[in-house]
Amino acid sequence: MKPAATRTRIEGVLAPVITPFRRDLAPDPDRFVRHCRWLMRSGCAGLAVFGTNSEANSLSVEEKLELLEALVKAGIPASVLMPGTGACALPDAVAMTREAVRLGCAGVLMLPPFYYKGVSDEGLARFFSEVIERVGDERLRLYLYHIPAVSGVPISAELIERLLDRYPGIVAGAKDSSGDWQNTRAWLERFAERGFDVFPGSEAFLLQGMRAGAKGCISATANINPGAIDRVFRNWRSPEAEKLQAAIAATRAIVQKVPMIPALKAVTAHFANDPEWRRVRPPLVELAAEQQRQVITELKAVGFSMPGL
Repeated sequence: MKPAATRTRIEGVLAPVITPFRRDLAPDPDRFVRHCRWLMRSGCAGLAVFGTNSEANSLSVEEKLELLEALVKAGIPASVLMPGTGACALPDAVAMTREAVRLGCAGVLMLPPFYYKGVSDEGLARFFSEVIERVGDERLRLYLYHIPAVSGVPISAELIERLLDRYPGIVAGAKDSSGDWQNTRAWLERFAERGFDVFPGSEAFLLQGMRAGAKGCISATANINPGAIDRVFRNWRSPEAEKLQAAIAATRAIVQKVPMIPALKAVTAHFANDPEWRRVRPPLVELAAEQQRQVITELKAVGFSMPGL
């Protein structure tokens, strides 16, 4: 495949959008679309739908494609979408990625195949190469998703090097959710000049990241705090940058005291006055009542709100 044509890349704050479920545990497209619209009004530059905090690996390919189509039909531009398309099964990853490209999405965020552990860079390179070749479209922008604590399958710098050599432009960047700033910084130093865009996986590293050349962040708490995180992104060179960063770090610290996915849903349910948002798919469980009270009380104590939700 020849090198990809140059096109504008997405930058800024992206949310791995939480997925609402109905009582029968089917995805709720209407609530999903409403939340995505609020996120885009409130500071998000893009939507990394079907990420970890979307409960993506509890969704079928068909369910994800239906939600993706619902967003586009609702008028949310595909150019702001970076859907997660990683899967253990190669055909599933290809099907999701092909449809994202067909719709005109800004890119796709791909986990490595995560069931088999201890696999080699050669095996991972073959997997990502098969996806790219089978999709066979120069418009593809593939962002690698490094979250070794959850996937158990890390993305190495050597793997990135191999993929960039073979697919320059198509392999567009990565989300680094390792929680290891030294790893994020090393990727920025090694690959930024090759057009490889790095997004820290938490706003806790946003200011550091921007100063080192990151393109924004893709962060769970962008689901509930997009405006404040976006202010750090837009004002990282300003005298108030450290103060803004401290504020978003404090909010995240409150939320991550309890399991993150049910916490994000509990906070959304509270501020939207919509208890249906609390629902998660098994094997996850909702926050206990006392956990929810703790999170909401602490957030209110620091002046947190979700205006316009």
